[in-house]
Amino acid sequence: MTHQSHGAGAPAGHAPSSRAALVMGALGVVYGDIGTSPLYTLRACLVGFADLEPEHILGVLSILFWLLMLVVSFKYVTLVLRADNRGEGGTLALLELAVRGRQGRARWLLVVLGIFGASLFYGDSMITPAISVLSAIEGIGVVSHTLDPWIVPLSLAVLIVLFSIQSRGTGAMGKLFGPVMGVWFGTLALLGGWQIWQAPQVLEALNPIWALRFIDDFPLGSFLLLGAVVLALTGAEALYADMGHFGRPAIRRAWFMMVLPALVLCYFGQGALLLREPQAIRNPFFLMAPEWGLVPLVVLATIATVVASQAVISGAYSVTRQAVQLGFWPRMQILHTSAAEKGQIYLPQVNALLLVAVLILVMLFQDSESLAAAYGFAVTGTMLTTTILAFSVLPRGSTGGMRVVWLAVLGLLLLIDILLFGANIFKIHEGGWLPLLVGSVVFTMMMTWRRGRQLLVQMQSRDRQPLKEFMLQLEEYPPARVPGTAVFMTMNPGVVPAALLHNLKHNKVLHEQVLFLTINVADVPYMAEDEHFELQRISPSCWQVEVRYGFKEDPDVPDALRRVAEAYPEVDLDAMRTSFYLSRQTVVPARRPSMQRWRRGLFAFMARNGTRSTKFFKIPPNRVVEMGMQVEL
Repeated sequence: MTHQSHGAGAPAGHAPSSRAALVMGALGVVYGDIGTSPLYTLRACLVGFADLEPEHILGVLSILFWLLMLVVSFKYVTLVLRADNRGEGGTLALLELAVRGRQGRARWLLVVLGIFGASLFYGDSMITPAISVLSAIEGIGVVSHTLDPWIVPLSLAVLIVLFSIQSRGTGAMGKLFGPVMGVWFGTLALLGGWQIWQAPQVLEALNPIWALRFIDDFPLGSFLLLGAVVLALTGAEALYADMGHFGRPAIRRAWFMMVLPALVLCYFGQGALLLREPQAIRNPFFLMAPEWGLVPLVVLATIATVVASQAVISGAYSVTRQAVQLGFWPRMQILHTSAAEKGQIYLPQVNALLLVAVLILVMLFQDSESLAAAYGFAVTGTMLTTTILAFSVLPRGSTGGMRVVWLAVLGLLLLIDILLFGANIFKIHEGGWLPLLVGSVVFTMMMTWRRGRQLLVQMQSRDRQPLKEFMLQLEEYPPARVPGTAVFMTMNPGVVPAALLHNLKHNKVLHEQVLFLTINVADVPYMAEDEHFELQRISPSCWQVEVRYGFKEDPDVPDALRRVAEAYPEVDLDAMRTSFYLSRQTVVPARRPSMQRWRRGLFAFMARNGTRSTKFFKIPPNRVVEMGMQVEL
């Protein structure tokens, strides 16, 4: 299977041309977000100073540089990429690793933390396209202030086009992403290098003494400054989340060979410009370029921000699919836009909701500087979650002194993340409330859905007869038998499903062969071929089959049954002779409710708006019989 090449070390054996392609692909998909941060970060850090002195510029640059080295280079690229779930990364993949083997309160706390971190990602997915496109289009204001009124309308138009082409998939556009970002990072390096050549004293900021001196002079100001400096770290989560697409070596090569040098040159180039012309603080990025290069730079920046936005939108699709598979979200329509790449998916409902949210953000905040406050909270919240989960994963297997080293290193990184998150808490009133609100709503919905499904499983298992004994007794004294095979889908293997009881009660027949099918999602991204299903015979004409999928795979019942039929020819699963029986549940209030009224209403609303089982499991609708039943919660 193709996923076997996604292991962390797999790409190392690739040919040089293949490795180069992986590095170029990582440039386009993984580094789009962090690569467009220079558009707005340094301005957000320095705009609050009434008189911009050289020591302010050098101090802020030094803090920014060392945070890039500690948080991105050391924490993410060097350490966190080691915590892979069969080659896959991301908050939910890390969560599955963290809870493995844990029970009780510790497991529950980690699940809550991981789901809240994943929920904050949706706030990030809303803000990234808005702030990136706005900051790029704002470059036309540098060309001429008479164009300022066009910034918001043009941004809205670019975003509408971006979201409208999502259904075509990233395959065709993906081939352009790497080269475009290659040109972008090359441009950042050239612009920054040219400015540094004119004011080489800016390189003094590489010395951490400048950062320590700035912190000593402005202790409270330095803490609050972290709320803006964190904008330079946005997109660091993508390094980990997209590990499965490109492999650990390609992501590391791209960072150290091109992305990090280009970013450092660009930030220090802006600092060099400000040392010579402090008034350039109104837009230090675009003012680095010569006058003749302004318009091409605006065009290139706009294209680069579209690439950055594309990456985070695709990330929202992937996180949602993982949440669906892991039981934290109702079933949603998932469309594959590539016959070759499993990761290229499109979720129409997620795309529509994101588009509406992003357009509202642009119209509400109007400029990138106002959005910067909202941005940091979502990013630092997700980063803090990752560090805490990594705390419970990376030291495993280590003993003695090595374990002490791990805990000391992770403790330092945790302290940095707490400081970054704490600084952004003070910006909640400036816009940080937005991702907090979005994250809280998504978190509440995820946990409500998970709890509701758990209660349904418990209720359906209660007072139900064991399946094997029931079928043996039924075959001993059978009702009328009819030709063909009946497939009953059930969440609870080993107990009689409600759809079978309803069928016997109303139709009073039993098919010649009966198959009870349970779909389970494992805590790994992909299942090996020989682990996909397990068949057990429970009576002369009745079987129980459990089909397993990884949390990055899409269930396909007809395909699974085809494999079962190939392995066990005695099971008649001919498509024209097979009927599927499903239970359609309607939630009604119980005398003694198991959930609060508002949560029960929310669960029922999510259940009504989820994708139909037939569509989600790819079952032909003309072969399905649905049995309606009411469930008391």
